[in-house]
Amino acid sequence: MRQPSVISRRVATAAVSVVLASGTAACAGPEDAGAESGTSGKGSAGPQKGGTLTVLNAEAQTDFDPARLYTSGGGNVPSLVFRTLTTRNREAGAAGTQVVPDLATDIGRPNKDATEWTYTLKDGLKFEDGTPITSADVKYGIERSFAAELSGGAPYLRDWLVGGDTYQGPYKDPEGLASIVTPDPKTIVFKLRKPEGEFPFVATQTQFAPVPKAKDKGAKYEEHPVSSGPYKVVSNENDGERLVLERNEHWDPKTDEERKAYPDRIDVRSGLDEAVINQRLATSSGADAAAVTTDTNLGPAELAQIGSDKALAARVGTGHFGFTNYIAFNPKVKPFDNPKVRQAIAYAVNRTSVVNAAGGSALAEPATTFLPEQKAFGFTPYDHFPAGRTGNPEKAEQLLEEAGFPNGLTVTLLHSTAQNRTTSPEIATAVQEALGKAGITVKLDGQEPNSFNEKRWSVKDAPGFFLSRWGADWPAGGPFLAPIFDGRQIVTNGSNYNHAQLNDPAVNKEIDEINKLTDLKAAAARWGALDKKIGEQALDVPLFHPVYKRLVGKDVKNVVISDWTGVLDVSQVAVK
Repeated sequence: MRQPSVISRRVATAAVSVVLASGTAACAGPEDAGAESGTSGKGSAGPQKGGTLTVLNAEAQTDFDPARLYTSGGGNVPSLVFRTLTTRNREAGAAGTQVVPDLATDIGRPNKDATEWTYTLKDGLKFEDGTPITSADVKYGIERSFAAELSGGAPYLRDWLVGGDTYQGPYKDPEGLASIVTPDPKTIVFKLRKPEGEFPFVATQTQFAPVPKAKDKGAKYEEHPVSSGPYKVVSNENDGERLVLERNEHWDPKTDEERKAYPDRIDVRSGLDEAVINQRLATSSGADAAAVTTDTNLGPAELAQIGSDKALAARVGTGHFGFTNYIAFNPKVKPFDNPKVRQAIAYAVNRTSVVNAAGGSALAEPATTFLPEQKAFGFTPYDHFPAGRTGNPEKAEQLLEEAGFPNGLTVTLLHSTAQNRTTSPEIATAVQEALGKAGITVKLDGQEPNSFNEKRWSVKDAPGFFLSRWGADWPAGGPFLAPIFDGRQIVTNGSNYNHAQLNDPAVNKEIDEINKLTDLKAAAARWGALDKKIGEQALDVPLFHPVYKRLVGKDVKNVVISDWTGVLDVSQVAVK
């Protein structure tokens, strides 16, 4: 995905200088809060219904309209209100990367070449006012997302649906999209321009939430969207700064195997300083004892303090999300048109120093593959340019000499000035120091975030050497490799994510062949093989995959962290 949205804003934050409240003393280091087992706290009673869950966030839950939200798996807080045709499996770890039915009876039935997908709605589905949810409501909800005034959601359907590239939404074209067919109130059929075996993943996005046409208020719909999930919106203040949810009495748990919906009330409070959020969760006074965060990580300084407090360490959840931080090359710019120069840099990189700059091994894991180290993506281990833990400057110098630079060379590295520990000065400096040992002088070009993004995503102005990152819209190889390496996705007049401007017919053909597969395991294996093959060209240098560490309040139970999101799933949390 582009700049990470709701799901991919979970980047390891910079160290925050804050003294965390202390409970007990002495522990060797942070523990995982039982996240992988789906429990919180040892010997605690099982989760029960009731109480109020408080969510403390830095970023407001703006644009609370299913058409405008860019989410995967249904989102986190949005998933409490909006159900979709499919959703993520609400289990911990790798099991949570699977697509499962939500409003639909299955994850979709494709035709022979995966250009048509059919869904049947479950019995007993109702909106918050008790009216039945129909296939027409799902169709209308999707069509709204094409309206210019409701932009912001995932772009896939514009490209995938027949006629999606020219459709302007139901306000301008009330006839709707002919490629979404509803032959009866329980059946919906999607007609695609090309084979898409990963369509069930796209059907998890909030654009697939049903919207009753009679209740649509356009841009004001977000103030009180009609719920299809276990909670309804009773208050939305200051564009999502405070969002209060209460039970939807017409939600039938018999139709929803995924959401536990334990609390009676969800109180989302945003616009808070990250240090304050972690302090409040650590102290756990009053309502904060039953609080979580869906967007604020612990930094290295906070983790160091928590490591000496066993009670706090037991409340830290650990998660992994499909995300890769890397050095990007633009071979259109010299000397990066020379493969040996790119290979030399790959050998020279010191991943230990990079990981330390990213916050240490608790917050980052070294990477040698572009695909994240998860089975769902098709992860296939490889290290074409083995630099070891601390780099191989001797091999790098040898390659530079072969490339015609026996006396080394000078290059400029573009990076962001944002203190995000991913594309920031700390990472750039670690790369600079490592390459210096191989005779490569690196000049740093730090740009404020907007300027940085404009330059790295520009075909015209992209430099030859810059820091970058990419997160998955869903846990599969397609949304990871295609935007970066499919030559047909090179954008010359907008944001271009194919940094190498690779347009290899063999790569493009293999992407098309994999997209035809509806067997997701078989597709994953092919994505992994393609990643390994592309990696031979040294078009990027994978640096690290982030790890997410987050505190929960002392009364929070049933912490479930899947590899789809990498963070606590609020639909599973209990506070009693």
